[in-house]
Amino acid sequence: MLSETMGVRAAARLTRLDKDTVLRILETAGEHCARLLDAKVRNITAMVVQADEVYSYVQCQPHVAKDDDAERGEFWTFLSVAKYEKLIINYRVGKRTGEETAEFLTDLKSRMAMQFQFTTDGFRGYCSHQSSAGNVEEILGDVCDYSTETKHFKKDPAFVGRRKFFAPDLIRVTRRVRFGNPLMSEATTCHAERTNLSLRTFNRRFVRRTINFSKTVDNHRHAVALFVAVFNFCRRHKSLGGKTPAMAARLTDHVWTVEELLSAQIRINLATARC
Repeated sequence: MLSETMGVRAAARLTRLDKDTVLRILETAGEHCARLLDAKVRNITAMVVQADEVYSYVQCQPHVAKDDDAERGEFWTFLSVAKYEKLIINYRVGKRTGEETAEFLTDLKSRMAMQFQFTTDGFRGYCSHQSSAGNVEEILGDVCDYSTETKHFKKDPAFVGRRKFFAPDLIRVTRRVRFGNPLMSEATTCHAERTNLSLRTFNRRFVRRTINFSKTVDNHRHAVALFVAVFNFCRRHKSLGGKTPAMAARLTDHVWTVEELLSAQIRINLATARC
């Protein structure tokens, strides 16, 4: 239920469980899924990878919390997505800073088994606005061909204050080679953005303008881990001919049930496991 658009209280009502019991199940399932993803999603041979970030907030809106508050306010979920396999290779929940981006990219590098093409937006955490220098070049410079896609939106001179709920009109899209030899016909973040839509659709904590936002950052991370695991191993994709992303990436040979996901034995490779 928690991975199929339902909130904690709704799941508690339908299952006749206490809300705290549902939260404890979320914690147990989220921790298990995080360990499973860390161990299972390795040696990926995807040729085209895209990355993007999804905005959310924890406990209170950003204008209430301080920017350096590690437990409240604005949080971003970094996602890397294999374009053709639809696989979410890795994720990270944190502030939108250069340090968090570097950790995200380092984790991505540890999961890839071959040279790949990488595309992001123009966020400064990935690259400098003036050159290719930045975290991507420093961390992935020897394993990827890198390009960026920047979308330019119409500015409303009459608008003063916080960002509007609906984005303004798109004027143009700029694609740029940063380093290596990326194929510019593949230089887009559209597929990562489509995965962002799935995250907002199937996880109530990301639905805009509701009371379903996360109240603690730990539960936020558990919910993301559960979504990613179900998305990769249990959810069939029509564009993949009914396969799951894990099947398309050759990580498994069948569609997993939720029961199988939550009871899967985890084999930890000490050489690649995160601390």
